[in-house]
Amino acid sequence: MVYDTAIIGAGPAGVSAALNLKILGKSFIWFGSRELSAKVGKAELVRNYPGLPNGTGAQLREAYLRHLDAMGIQITEQMVNSVSRMRRGFAVMADNDFYEAKTLILTTGAANTKTLPGESELLGRGVSYCATCDGELYRGRRIAIVLGSRRFEHEADYLSGLSGSAVLFAGYKDCGADLTNVTMLGVTPAAILGEERVTGVRTASGDMIPVDGVFILRESVALSTLFPGLETENGHIAVDRAMATNLPGVFAAGDCTGRPYQYAKAVGEGNVAAHSVVEYLADK
Repeated sequence: MVYDTAIIGAGPAGVSAALNLKILGKSFIWFGSRELSAKVGKAELVRNYPGLPNGTGAQLREAYLRHLDAMGIQITEQMVNSVSRMRRGFAVMADNDFYEAKTLILTTGAANTKTLPGESELLGRGVSYCATCDGELYRGRRIAIVLGSRRFEHEADYLSGLSGSAVLFAGYKDCGADLTNVTMLGVTPAAILGEERVTGVRTASGDMIPVDGVFILRESVALSTLFPGLETENGHIAVDRAMATNLPGVFAAGDCTGRPYQYAKAVGEGNVAAHSVVEYLADK
């Protein structure tokens, strides 16, 4: 199936885009987490969202979920690893599956993931974002696992069972992964080393650790890796009033497009992006 659009990111802008596309009768696939936005859920008080005076972020998130469920909208809980331009749209790889969409809406939030030195250069040559896709290639070999979220601890467990040995870098406190053949390091990776292929990892303390591959398991892939050539301004995706980026068929909405970082602004931009997708498809 070729979808009319793929939404990447499940914050308020993604919620708004999905609801409007559903109402407008367009087909779409939405990548993100059922938890929606962690930032929304943790908000102690939301005072400037219309219709929800003095509500909490948790209440707002529950309201979003009720609305999505009532509309029959599902979230595909897979991480997007790569996006490729096709003649009539885009091929999206998420975990171990490929999807096709005519357009894209980016609602990835303000925390645009930064790459490690060497990450982009060695992608596909020892660097992987998908445990199930590439894990078998490193059976019995030494790997590094960069774990950015509890959500991916099961993938780290899968990799530990395949590898000969592994070093684990957990980017959060109280990592609950109980892994075999794994050395858990209390430091963060500073760079991925290698020229033709990955040869090791350098830690923030300057130690060099030889490995054959590096699996980076985080909530999102850096936009610079997913979309080479995507124009940015001051660290945000550059868009026009139609929420269109400089890449034809690619739209963006929410905190990833810049300040103010407010839910009402994100919801409005998600609405505009959905309608812009409809207009773009009609023109094509």
